[in-house]
Amino acid sequence: MALQATSILPSALCIHKEGRSNASLKDTSLFGVALPSNLRGDSWNSQTWKKEKVVAVGPIRAQTVSTTPNTTQAAPKEKKTLRKGNVVITGASSGLGLATAKALAETGKWHVIMACRDFLKAERAAKKVGISKANYTVMHLDLASLESVRQFVDNLRRSEKPIDCLVCNAAVYLPTAKEPTYTAEGFELSVGTNHLGHFLLSRLLLDDMKQSDFPSKRMIIVGSITGNTNTLAGNVPPKANLGDLRGLAAGLDGVNSSAMIDGGEFDGAKAYKDSKVCNMLTMQELHRRYHEETEITFASLYPGCIAETGLFRNHIALFRTLFPPFQKYITKGYVSEEEAGKRLAQVVFDPSLTKSGVYWSWNKNSASFENQLSKEASDTEKARKLWEVSEKLVGLA
Repeated sequence: MALQATSILPSALCIHKEGRSNASLKDTSLFGVALPSNLRGDSWNSQTWKKEKVVAVGPIRAQTVSTTPNTTQAAPKEKKTLRKGNVVITGASSGLGLATAKALAETGKWHVIMACRDFLKAERAAKKVGISKANYTVMHLDLASLESVRQFVDNLRRSEKPIDCLVCNAAVYLPTAKEPTYTAEGFELSVGTNHLGHFLLSRLLLDDMKQSDFPSKRMIIVGSITGNTNTLAGNVPPKANLGDLRGLAAGLDGVNSSAMIDGGEFDGAKAYKDSKVCNMLTMQELHRRYHEETEITFASLYPGCIAETGLFRNHIALFRTLFPPFQKYITKGYVSEEEAGKRLAQVVFDPSLTKSGVYWSWNKNSASFENQLSKEASDTEKARKLWEVSEKLVGLA
């Protein structure tokens, strides 16, 4: 869905994450436009595996109204704490994740735990953008390994830092991949990393966040306009479609089952979009199951199209040359990494964004609003089934 070989202007935009050898990891945030219509994409590069994917997104609000989970405004909390908040951000060594870490650290009210695959890369990035050492800690996390996720949580608990907010930002973006690559446990890389890795991380940290005495606890997942088929960007082929989840239920191993969630033929761009639908469904299911009990605010968002990012370094030169001005002057959907980072940081701490179960977007005036999810991305029954299948795959059921 990213860049079509026959297209002069790419129909996708991505979001970045941390990189690992042939594949690339990046923080996620997208907004793009395709030749036929607007698009946006998120992405990240994975190093040990090779793959890249692009998604496109358009600077548009949802085109059709669809159902969304019942949302509730978090009640004001009387208790207050003078300590800094502790926020975990996955994929914080570059792109959106790094920009968000910087925005939060500069408030002086947050200590950022940069959960990254490449420890040295994260340290250098934090130093380069001027984040004070007193305001961040780098910890190793490889979302493409469920064992690494568990080890990260164990190490976090040993640090005895209370966890007040989790930002699931990292994502694998493999738009041009012709063949699937896999995680340590044998799942297709995009879904295994973007969805299953974050699913396990979110579930394991729920109990820790329940213990927090922080006034406003939040769990945030970066979504994507490309996974919402009620937008022009979401209708750029290949469109996201989880089907009946037969491929996911069978293990996504490409041997005994398809490497695609819907059981179809592998498509790198679609795999990314499907994983974003999973992210948004997971956020809603977390809201339904845990918001009232825990008072944690669960939300997803689309911060806009980041057209100038290392995410595109593996794309053809024509794409890298034309896409930024295309977003700036044609679609008007261009958003800098710095601005996107401020938007994500806003969802972390802004008192006006405490509603749980919401998918946040921003208009052309950079004002936030509650956007609508597509029919599939807000399907209550599909969210329940996805939850149950995912629990089995990550060993929680």
